[in-house]
Amino acid sequence: MDGWLMAGILAVVSFTTTLGAFGTMVDDKAKKIYKDFSSSPLKRSSLVGGYIISAYLIGIIMSVFSLVFLDLYMLIRDGHILDFVETMQVLGLILLVTLANSAIVFFITIFIKSMTAFATISTVVGTLLGFLAGIYMPVGNFPAAVQAVIKVIPLSHAASLFRRIIMGDLADTVFYGAPIEIKNSFLDVMGVNFAFGDFVVLPWMQIVYLVATAILFYSLSLIVVTFKKER
Repeated sequence: MDGWLMAGILAVVSFTTTLGAFGTMVDDKAKKIYKDFSSSPLKRSSLVGGYIISAYLIGIIMSVFSLVFLDLYMLIRDGHILDFVETMQVLGLILLVTLANSAIVFFITIFIKSMTAFATISTVVGTLLGFLAGIYMPVGNFPAAVQAVIKVIPLSHAASLFRRIIMGDLADTVFYGAPIEIKNSFLDVMGVNFAFGDFVVLPWMQIVYLVATAILFYSLSLIVVTFKKER
């Protein structure tokens, strides 16, 4: 259960921290600071790129910090720590998940014009993320309709991938000698395995989905930013 919780937190951290980082962009718009940049030789693409890169790096740094803290917590509490291969897999996943989350957050924040609205959205989103990532409540405990919605949200797939890595060996140990159906049933309820009816979502599909999410939302953001420039 500690591994399950740890994976959910890692999935959420990169979203909340990049959201906080993009708050600088909202603040600059609210205070009209962007006009100072517009009067300088700095290109608009460089300015926007600076916001994106800084938010992305902050998301990675805070996610890695969380990984170290949670790994130490599990070592002290449970005597378990991720091995080298698992750690490398988690770090690689952090890069991908942060990219996808930052794309979604950037698309949201380009429409926000005041810090009051930003604070409200941050509060609402921060609360929802705990449910979407299955931290407050296992995915399998939600009604079927709610589960279907959760399973199409990129953050939920990020949490699932983290859980596959972190809970892999732990689940094998806990369910050693038990029927495979029992183990799979548990993993389904806890949001480790995703399926739509008889269709099982494989890890590589989830990775492709996160990559597609990053491409889609950054592309949409580029279109919106360009449109706003023209106006």
